[in-house]
Parts: sequence; structure tokens; C-alpha cells
Amino acid sequence: MNRRAIKTWYLVHKWSSLIPTAFLLMLCVTGLPLIFHDEIDTAMGLDAEAGMSATPSAESGLPLDTMLEKALADRPGEVPLFMAFSQDSSLLTVTTGPAPDADGSEMSLLFLDRATGEALGPAPVNGFMDFVLQLHTDMFLGLPGMLLLGVMGISFLVALISGVVLYAPFMRRLKFGTVRTGRNPRVRRLDQHNMIGVVALAWMFVVGATGAINAFADPLTDNWREGEVAAMTAAYAGEAPLPPEQYGSIDVAMASAQDALPGRSPQFIGFPGGAWSSGHHYAIFFQGDRPLTQNLLTPALVDARTGELTDARTMPAVNQALMLSKPLHFGDYGGLPLKIVWALLTLATIWVLWTGILLWLRRRAGALDRRVDEIVRGGRRMQPA
Repeated sequence: MNRRAIKTWYLVHKWSSLIPTAFLLMLCVTGLPLIFHDEIDTAMGLDAEAGMSATPSAESGLPLDTMLEKALADRPGEVPLFMAFSQDSSLLTVTTGPAPDADGSEMSLLFLDRATGEALGPAPVNGFMDFVLQLHTDMFLGLPGMLLLGVMGISFLVALISGVVLYAPFMRRLKFGTVRTGRNPRVRRLDQHNMIGVVALAWMFVVGATGAINAFADPLTDNWREGEVAAMTAAYAGEAPLPPEQYGSIDVAMASAQDALPGRSPQFIGFPGGAWSSGHHYAIFFQGDRPLTQNLLTPALVDARTGELTDARTMPAVNQALMLSKPLHFGDYGGLPLKIVWALLTLATIWVLWTGILLWLRRRAGALDRRVDEIVRGGRRMQPA
């Protein structure tokens, strides 16, 4: 690369790194406890699945209609919004709200044991983890906060790409992982910044990309509902939404969906009128039966009044990416060993961000020209930056 190209890439890397740094540090710090949210809940005695049957609630137990009646008895005057199944125990959850299109802040999550029919009441509250999750997700700003964090995630990806472009010629004459301990503190810090950044590069890119996808979850879901779901339910266009008192049997609807998608396990049901369904359907989401496909969901839309299948089709690729990104973002698919790796790499990312800040704060006059000269020379005569 010539000097002009290097200077351009350097400025791209500098500003795409500096602008989102404060947000990225916040995301890393809040992400650490979220990686271990299951273990933290267990340690605090908030594990809802403790002592339950090991038979997944998606496979057997009392009728779903019976479970829904028990849940609604605990929340009189409310309507069902979601029903979700555990793949590891008999735990079944039902989300209710004052109306089919209720806002998230108005929803109540209820726990039930499908093996015994026992209603376990509202979900245990972990105030600290709820606060951390909200801060990590949208900074208590709702959709604008999510979108802002999504843009910061994209900026982070640009910083990683530009960093790689600059790293290759700069380190051409040095062995991989070289830290020049005999040079001044700034040069040592620069080498550490480069080395740890390259070691954790693939992980940072994956977590940054999945985080950016998650930040756009609401628009992606709305786009799917307004496009794919609208096409699947075109015959119902113009009809008034089905009132909750006219909902039919969930068990009949589930049987219709399982006939269309044999061998798959239901993950959750979206009731009519919500973001994950239409105004007339139970949207029953099935997951794959293999480790690589268990987070790839296929929805079956079943007429909520009659229990007859309307359509079943794979979600668009961008929505499937959204489903895959959530467990991948937190390392939540490989048990505790993978979570420990995720935590160590998060700490490495914090170090990379912090050293980047120090390098910028302690820059000297003419630093950009000297940096470009170093890259052009390919490491032959390294000068202090």
C-alpha cells in the first residue's frame, strides 16, 4: 500500500475504534456476568428447573390447554402471549399481558411444571441480572438504545477489519506475537495491543457481528411479520383480529403443526396479535433435531379458531441468523468450559480497548506521520509512535 492508502486506513481504524469505545467497554463489563447468568441464578437459589423431571416439557406432560388454564387462573383478566418449552426439564413458561399486543413492560412470566401441573408462580426475580441485561441490551432507552448499540457494533467490526489491514504490513518484519520489551512503554503497549487484538480477532468479530444482529432484532422481526407472515396469511387479510375468547385448543393446533413438521421439537408458541404471529394464528416455532440445527427455527401458522394448519415454512436467512446469534453471542451452547473461554476473551477485549485508549491519550505531535512511516517501512526501522 502507498502512504495515502495507509493513512486513510489508519484514520478509519482510529475513529471507528475511538467512537464506540465507551459503549464497547460497557458491553464487555455487563457481558461478563451475563455469560454466567445460569450459574449465578443457581448460586442465588433462583434456578426454576431445580428438582424438576428431566423429561422435556416439549415432549410430554399434561395437556397444554390445562396448563394454560392454570396460568390464566394466576393472572385473571389477562390474555396469553407466549408459551415456551424447556428442552431439558418439565418446566413450561407462559407469558401473559393485558392485551395481545402488550408492551414488554406489561408482560408477566409464569412458571409451571408440566409433569405435575403445578403452577410455580411468577418467574424468580434477580434484580441485579435484570438491570445488567437491560443495560447491555438497550441502556434503558428501548429501541433507540438498541439501534445505537447496533451502530456501535458495526463500527467495531470496521475497526477490526481496518486493524487487520494495517497489522499485516506493519508486522511484516517481526515474528508473530512479538512484544519489543526493550523499547519505550508506548511501543510495548502498542505491541501488546496488536498481539492480543490479533489473537482474539476471530472471537471479537463473531461476538461483534452477533451483537449487532441482536441489536436489530425488533426491526428484523417486524420485517418478517410484515413480509413472510403476511404472505402466509394472505387469506385472512382485512379480517379483524381474533378475540382471545375465541381461541381454540392449543393441543389440537400443536397436533396439526407436528403432523406438518414431524421429528422436530416445539420451542415456543406465539399467540394471535403478538409480534411473532398474526391476528388469527398460533405461531408454533419448531427447532431442529441436531446440535447444529437446534437454533434454526421453523414456524407453523395454525388457525387459532379451528386448529387447522395454514402454512409452515423456514424463516428468511436474516431471521435465522438472528436466532443463531443469541446463543453464540454469549457462548451459551457449550456448557461451562465454553463460557470460561468466552469470559477470558471478553477480558482480552477489555484490555485491547483500554490500551487503545491509552495509546490515543498519550499520543505525541506528528504521531500519525510516524505511524505511517513505520507501516511503510514494514518494521525495518521502528520509531517511537
